[in-house]
Amino acid sequence: MSGRPLDVLEASLQEEVTVRLKGGEEYEGILTGYDQHMNLVLEDTDEEDTTIIRGDNLVSINP
Repeated sequence: MSGRPLDVLEASLQEEVTVRLKGGEEYEGILTGYDQHMNLVLEDTDEEDTTIIRGDNLVSINP
């Protein structure tokens, strides 16, 4: 797997990921979509059925 961020996201589609945000919040869910700005769509998170996370707020994504 390449170390480029969008390649890692592509390889992680339909897999469970943990996302950490600038404010310290963490979300776990199935990565179902993303775009070139690293905006993410997670399904089945603790908060909601679908969560959209703006790429500006991301600190880390662990596949």
